[in-house]
Amino acid sequence: MSSTIEIINRAKNATVNMACLSSDVKNAALLAMADAIDLAADDILKYNEADVAAAKDKLSDSMLERLTLDRKRIAGMSAGIRDVVNLPDPVGITLNEEKRPNGLLIRKVSVPLGVVGVIYESRPNVTSDTAALCFKSGNCCVLKSGKEAFATSTAIVNVLRSALIPFGLENAVNILEDNSRSAAAELMTAVGLVDVLIPRGGAGLIRSCIENSRVPCIQTGTGICHIYVDKDADLDMALDIIENAKTSRTSVCNAEEVCLVHRDVADRFLPLLRDRLCKKRIDSGKIPVELRLDKRASDIISGTPAGDGDFDTEFLDLILAVGIVDSAEDAVHHIALHSTHHSEAIITSNCETAEMFLNSVDSSSVYVNASTRFTDGGEFGLGCEVGISTQKLHARGPMGLRELTSYKYKIYGNGQVR
Repeated sequence: MSSTIEIINRAKNATVNMACLSSDVKNAALLAMADAIDLAADDILKYNEADVAAAKDKLSDSMLERLTLDRKRIAGMSAGIRDVVNLPDPVGITLNEEKRPNGLLIRKVSVPLGVVGVIYESRPNVTSDTAALCFKSGNCCVLKSGKEAFATSTAIVNVLRSALIPFGLENAVNILEDNSRSAAAELMTAVGLVDVLIPRGGAGLIRSCIENSRVPCIQTGTGICHIYVDKDADLDMALDIIENAKTSRTSVCNAEEVCLVHRDVADRFLPLLRDRLCKKRIDSGKIPVELRLDKRASDIISGTPAGDGDFDTEFLDLILAVGIVDSAEDAVHHIALHSTHHSEAIITSNCETAEMFLNSVDSSSVYVNASTRFTDGGEFGLGCEVGISTQKLHARGPMGLRELTSYKYKIYGNGQVR
């Protein structure tokens, strides 16, 4: 068993070779990784079944759904790696070039970050997505899986590393063998070895990384995502979008958690919303959505009275907080107070109101007449993502290949002195 610091060191030592790889070599290695995932599907499923069995009494149904793999999801993992192969190499791009009066040629060129540490919870597909994106962008990754997905994630990493052995690049993909909190702390404090840390998980994990990390940490977001139904909304469109955003997959960070409704359409819309999310789901044998209503909404439809924290909670479940606002500006103000700056949407046919919303809402992804469920690396054409950043420095929104690069200046001279 390798210690945490040994694993981090071997990743650091591998960064020199990774930074110099050609696109052809990277793509060939990625295709080998994708093929290896397909060939090892039975073994990966065996480890995943053990993880799921061990977690059944410890995780909610939605979190178990995240943890569980099947053949379709494993095929999606290998397809995600192949998608990354088809994306442009983000390394070595000349971002700017300037010839100075003294003859110096200065080029600003994209380069890998180096060693990327990723701490994540019970989502084994994050393992392959992160490995592929880091590899294509010339980085080495050190992964710290949550204990619920540890066997599955370790099996996936072992498959990926075996595919990289013929290329001499197996140390580009690493996973910590120690699953304790002390190992996570070592990763967070490996100054000079780890170049950036990306947490992927719930609010507690993200807060712990931000508060305790001594290496640069990119804040990825819990998703308290809002959809605002404006007075000029197409109400049928609003119902379709909200149903998708809330119920298509409740356990993900881009699922809707809050619905705000303009007072002018609340009397018409809220009964329709309750019918769609509650009655029709019951009639079709599905679990209904629990509506947690503010005082004004509860005067119109029945539901659960909203508690103090319901508009500040990422439910990751079939629960939706519902409130009434007096204007689009009030909706923007509400979102500013309660949002985690992940994804918000407005449903409206009024172009001026839509533009006001787009410009005023301070989140990484802001939609007009579309579901928040599109905030995803694959849906944005990035192949997949290593996380969704809700901060503003370096990266914001779904983090694909370009967000895993930095830059440096290359200066060419012919004897200049200052």
